[in-house]
Amino acid sequence: MSTAPDQRISGPGAPAHVGVLGGGRMGAGIAHAFLLAGSRVTVVERDEQSMDAASARIRDSLARSVQRGTAALALDALERALETGMDVEAFAACGLVIEAVPEDRASKVEALARVEGVLPDDVVVASNTSSISIDDLAGELRRPARFLGMHFFNPVPASALVEIVMGAATDPGLDTVARTWVAAIGKTPIVVRDAPGFASSRLGVALGLEAIRMLQEGVATAEDIDLAMQLGYRHPMGPLRTTDVVGLDVRLGIAEELHRKLGERFAPPELLQRLVGEGHLGRKTGRGFYEWSD
Repeated sequence: MSTAPDQRISGPGAPAHVGVLGGGRMGAGIAHAFLLAGSRVTVVERDEQSMDAASARIRDSLARSVQRGTAALALDALERALETGMDVEAFAACGLVIEAVPEDRASKVEALARVEGVLPDDVVVASNTSSISIDDLAGELRRPARFLGMHFFNPVPASALVEIVMGAATDPGLDTVARTWVAAIGKTPIVVRDAPGFASSRLGVALGLEAIRMLQEGVATAEDIDLAMQLGYRHPMGPLRTTDVVGLDVRLGIAEELHRKLGERFAPPELLQRLVGEGHLGRKTGRGFYEWSD
């Protein structure tokens, strides 16, 4: 039976206090989105160097939003609402904690267990996983009813979508609550049940893998394959450039997971495996299917 979440968690708009475990590109983007929505945000990282880098990353992103006029609050107010640290005990007063560590099952299980251990029973915990089963992760937790997926997209500040993933044990009432949170940060929610690749990763990876196979077979250049989808199907970015932005290693990991669960249609192409093996991971390393200078 669904239980009604308390007012601290289910009030109108974003939660008053949000925790984010992991301050990399995705975690920083998630923190940025909730800060702009008026939440107090605590970001926890594994060591001092990573914590300082996360703080600088988020503050730089906030400054750009203020300069563009897309922030309702002044920069000093936004910065005062941000806290960083290295101890998950800092999450104890949060109404929502989002795990945003790298896409590795063992890392996520360990991170989620640490977070759950310091939280009151009513607090919601979410994973920003793009492909790992929510039911699988929930099986490692004490309170699976308060756990769900909140899959954000890279880059978070510019993306319009958040995929809410409901596990078999997730309290059905969290559907409505999570939709409210997503709307409060100016994004559109979709709700899916836990299934391999959810909706977005499964469709996105299927298109990306076929584009990589076409490039591998010499069907067309990367630029022309991408233009076919941009101009012919109104995609804002082609599948190969999208893979560069997401990270070839991330796409490979998702493809391998889907290959295990859904069969040969998700087998990673040799070209993708080779580029990852050579360390060409896309925009973050300066080279993938394209050369990047930023």
